[in-house]
Amino acid sequence: MHPETHLALHHTRAAELRAEADAYRLATATRRPRDLRIRLGWTLVEVGLRLAATPKTAAAVP
Repeated sequence: MHPETHLALHHTRAAELRAEADAYRLATATRRPRDLRIRLGWTLVEVGLRLAATPKTAAAVP
């Protein structure tokens, strides 16, 4: 394999990787609202678990 052939293959592969990276960046940029929904959902789960837990300072009923 000649050095020029290796260099041409390297440039081709580098261009493919750059294109994949750009496509990934574009795909993840459109999913931002989903990330917000996930965070909000887990926050609501945490609040629900805190509300469902027995309070530590509850007064004893006679």
